[in-house]
Amino acid sequence: MMYVCEICTIMKKTLFPLFCAILLLTSDILPALAQIDRPSGLPFATRSEVIAQHGMVATSQPLATQVGLDILKKGGNAIDAAIAANAAIGLMEPTGNGIGGDLFALVWHQESGKVYALNASGRSPLDLTYERLLQELDELGSESIPPLNLLSVSVPGAVDGWFELHERFGSVPMNDILEQPIFYAENGFPVSEDISAGWRRSVPRLQTQPGAFYDTFTIDGRGPEKGEIFKNPDLGNTFRLLAEHGRDAFYRGEIARNIDAWMRENNGYLRFEDFDNHTSEWVDPATVNYRGYDIYQVGGNNQGTAVLQILNILEGYDLASMGFASEQTLHVMIEAKKLAFEDRAKHYADPSFYDVPYETLLSKEYAAERRELIGERAARRLTTGVEGLRDGDTIYLTTADRHGNMVSLIQSNYRGMGTGFVVPGTGFSFQNRGELFSLDPEHPNVYEPGKRPFHTIIPGFAMKDGRPWFTYGVMGGEYQPIGHVSVLTNVIDFGMNIQEAGDALRWSHEGSTDPTAPRADMLTDGGRVNIESSIGYQVVRGLRSRGHSVQIGGGFYGRYQGILRDHEKGVYFGASESRADGQAAGY
Repeated sequence: MMYVCEICTIMKKTLFPLFCAILLLTSDILPALAQIDRPSGLPFATRSEVIAQHGMVATSQPLATQVGLDILKKGGNAIDAAIAANAAIGLMEPTGNGIGGDLFALVWHQESGKVYALNASGRSPLDLTYERLLQELDELGSESIPPLNLLSVSVPGAVDGWFELHERFGSVPMNDILEQPIFYAENGFPVSEDISAGWRRSVPRLQTQPGAFYDTFTIDGRGPEKGEIFKNPDLGNTFRLLAEHGRDAFYRGEIARNIDAWMRENNGYLRFEDFDNHTSEWVDPATVNYRGYDIYQVGGNNQGTAVLQILNILEGYDLASMGFASEQTLHVMIEAKKLAFEDRAKHYADPSFYDVPYETLLSKEYAAERRELIGERAARRLTTGVEGLRDGDTIYLTTADRHGNMVSLIQSNYRGMGTGFVVPGTGFSFQNRGELFSLDPEHPNVYEPGKRPFHTIIPGFAMKDGRPWFTYGVMGGEYQPIGHVSVLTNVIDFGMNIQEAGDALRWSHEGSTDPTAPRADMLTDGGRVNIESSIGYQVVRGLRSRGHSVQIGGGFYGRYQGILRDHEKGVYFGASESRADGQAAGY
């Protein structure tokens, strides 16, 4: 008995203090441990990759995936399927996208053997001058463009993007493409879990906006519950007009005229002429080679160029030897992101108004110069190396067909359900992308009438050995370049399959200079790093010892979809986001 008591005394004097020390050491991560985000260490997958021969669709809403897949099964191609899925998901996930927003796409067209890039983003109102904007903001007492104000509304470009894609590459009539989205709009669909949560969060701040938001997007003043059937007959009617009369129904017909009248009644600035003048633009995609893989982005007035800049910097490191999610790997990735984002803040803007210095930004020589700035400790003060340059909800989807065509498409309202301004009878909310203009007259991204604002949304595409290989995207505001780089390095450097690459532990960095900030601004405090809560604490402690401010858990890490083409096996591999409602499906 005495022997047992002596053991207890020893344990009390030694193990209990040790246990307390461990608690103190890890107290900042204990709340996060209550709900582990991702297992860490070796690659894992929440599900198997989906494998199919004839076609594949991956979206963030399973019913939208099935809408796209049905188009493929009925003889449509990947372009037709992408439009159908986008229309369906605009109905089913209005928390992230809709025809009141903009669109970017990368298309691999098998017959011509070429990658095509489409910029379908809208422009600011011609009637709203810079001087008038400043006057309006002064009256509001605001130093930036408010997200829930008509000043943030630009021309919606998504519909024109659909018809540009369809005119160039489509294979079945638009009325066939929109048939199922119309059916679901008129007859209803069950709202999925993650979307329901976002919808219910958005309703309280938007339901009092002028217009028809309350009648269009709520059920007796609330967002729909998980599994609740929701209908949007007004959007179904808008789709019918598009199916019957084409893009001009939106930009030169009844819809444009109704929007013009409503804007005039509510002191908005969009006019019929803004819609009538709108055009999408086919552009040469931006591209770099990373370890033998050709990586493509749309470029221009979005942040896709940052993906390419980060990859150029990382190419100088042997990431495979450094190890996935190791202290050293995370350190150089964080620093590379910080460097690229300072260029992003000062040089990414509408190319029609500013000559973006791509030749310098995407050169291997410039990447080598920037790489020299990465030391053993976290950089606290950074700006661009070129003299001359966060939050948002979006959907990403990708499709592939039996012919070999592949589409990478991203579409957004910007902040959740956008502005909440709904013109009665239309069934959609306007985006607030105009919030991302700078007010600094010396900034390339400064507001001007008829100009496209900076965009966060970016589709991704990669080729291997001169052949189409991987369509991928990770929505999520300013996180997207980090998401793209993480997925690509997970596959190329760390040998993961494309489902493992999406399921792997994620990190983010906040605090870089924004493209809306004055051009003289720079990163001065090093920013903040968020890492999913399963990260090893030794890695966290190592990053902190290097000067990084690290938070465990929390943060937002985007939503991923991907399709990989295996030419040898003659199949597609599909993957989707396990953190949300996503689904990849093929046949």
